[in-house]
Amino acid sequence: MKLKRLFSGCAIVGLIVSTGIAEEVMWGFTPDRNLVSDAKNLPMNWNVETGENIAWKADLGSQSYAGPIRIGGKIFMGTNNQIERNPKITGDKGVIMAFQESDGKFLWQAAHPKLPAGRVNDWPQQGICSTPYIRGDRMYYISNQCRVVCADTEGFLDGENDGPYTGEEDTSDIGVDIIWEYDMMEELDVFPHNLATCSPVGAGNLLFVITANGVDEGHIAIPSPLSPSFIAVDLNTGELVWEKAYPGESILHGQWSNPAYGVINGKPQVICPGGDGWVYSVEPETGDLIWKFDCNPKDSVWELGGRGTRNAIISTPVIYDNKVFIGVGQDPEHGEGIGHLWAIDATGKGDVTGSHAVWHFGNENYNRTISSVGISDGLLYAADLSGFVYCLDLKTGTQHWKYDTFAAIWGSPFVADGKVYIGDEDGDVAILKAGTQFELINEINMGSAVYTTPIAKDGMLYIGTRNTLYAIKGE
Repeated sequence: MKLKRLFSGCAIVGLIVSTGIAEEVMWGFTPDRNLVSDAKNLPMNWNVETGENIAWKADLGSQSYAGPIRIGGKIFMGTNNQIERNPKITGDKGVIMAFQESDGKFLWQAAHPKLPAGRVNDWPQQGICSTPYIRGDRMYYISNQCRVVCADTEGFLDGENDGPYTGEEDTSDIGVDIIWEYDMMEELDVFPHNLATCSPVGAGNLLFVITANGVDEGHIAIPSPLSPSFIAVDLNTGELVWEKAYPGESILHGQWSNPAYGVINGKPQVICPGGDGWVYSVEPETGDLIWKFDCNPKDSVWELGGRGTRNAIISTPVIYDNKVFIGVGQDPEHGEGIGHLWAIDATGKGDVTGSHAVWHFGNENYNRTISSVGISDGLLYAADLSGFVYCLDLKTGTQHWKYDTFAAIWGSPFVADGKVYIGDEDGDVAILKAGTQFELINEINMGSAVYTTPIAKDGMLYIGTRNTLYAIKGE
């Protein structure tokens, strides 16, 4: 399988949020992961061939699935090392690149070696598929080596090698300044299936991570069923705070989703999608279970290669109005199939599968997905792997409209400025009018597949394609 297919669900979004302590950015804008922005005057027309409305563009590697994310005058993207920006670092690596926001100038990069076991743990050429959580000048991501990494957003451009970690191989101006690392394979015996990809989320002094623990190369045995699927580490030190292996021996394939954090009726919760098709709500400080929900019908069956009816969860949960919104799916190489999108009342305790479903959208109406949702003005926007974009009523799940992009979708709908932006594997970005009445405003080809989700700030739209990062001027 090719891991590129998994990471549009990591659809890969960041925007500044005011915390009162430090600016923070992450996949999904805010810890509740709702893909909605208050950005205005965003573009509706551009041309990557003529350069119309293109402020700048920057070359990436040959596969790019993490980011873009923006903070402190910089744009970050996860990619591979095909471009070899540092001539001293060659061959396949997992890379995060930093660019200057004003003009796209390359600033520095993190470049992590591949794991020796090969594709079973670290699929070739997929790069880093984790969009960082950034607070202030500290960025946190999961490397292709299944390590939680804390790095300085300035790299070595500030002239300092911040500790405690000081063993970087490249301390030049274009190298990464690592603060600390936590190796989940060495410390927790985690066995990442094909690649560790989580885009972590932070709250307080904790960082929450889905570990990627999964099956072996034969796709049946789970080498480390007792190893954790969900962990929390201290943001400042990288020390493990808690670990939980709730999916245990029920992991279906891999675990490539991301956690969300929110406050439900005054009670903080971390929402963790499991590789068994269940979504788990846990106490942030301890990891203790609050509630769990099976996102598949009880008669569903998992079969190798996607032939079955049971699905895992690759999309990221969105927390909104005391509810959790989540869809199910599989590795896209398994093909299309019946999917399920749920609105779950997040106020329960224990197994709430039979009691706390607010609404369900699926079966013949919705397909497998690795995308997350955007919620705005009483409407929910969703996409599925089969290439359809949906507008649903938030309270009831009733469909208002459906749009066919005629290409597979790995990214997620980005809602801003009265528009919905969505990219697809053919490289087209559709611009749809937000609202109950369908209207296609424009469809623009980017020249390469779009596996990520756009972000916006100050009238500028940022889109990462498979191999190029674009800054697009607003109206």
